[in-house]
Amino acid sequence: MTYEKLSAHEQRLKWIAVLLGLCSTVAIVQDWQLAAMLFGLPFCLIWIFCAWLRTEPQLKYINIVFSALYVYGIARYFALSA
Repeated sequence: MTYEKLSAHEQRLKWIAVLLGLCSTVAIVQDWQLAAMLFGLPFCLIWIFCAWLRTEPQLKYINIVFSALYVYGIARYFALSA
């Protein structure tokens, strides 16, 4: 699928990102670390995609860093609980 075809879904993806952000915030407030990371990772991935579509380099790179930190945190969570 090309960026042009996917760009038709950009607004829907942004609304999904809002929902994921709210879920992540609730998870943080409830002290559900794994849930917060699991909601935060797709949030960042959506914003990476949207930034690539609109060429917003700052948004793209900060979300790449956050995604890497979420992947590290999720892997660490499972490694320590095993």
